[in-house]
Amino acid sequence: MQDEATYFCDVCGEEIVIPIDPSAGREQDYVEDCPVCCHPHLLHVQVERDGSVRLTSRTEDE
Repeated sequence: MQDEATYFCDVCGEEIVIPIDPSAGREQDYVEDCPVCCHPHLLHVQVERDGSVRLTSRTEDE
């Protein structure tokens, strides 16, 4: 299983790496601030049966 995933901040363009916690379930939703510009993002993590991870993000004001 993947233990991290990445997304790009829609505000500053920085690539952000986040750890994946499989014990939190196959589908996870949470808010995380960009560590560069502090803009909040809504993250959706989906852990597939084969261990691959799908991560989608959007800014909180979308």
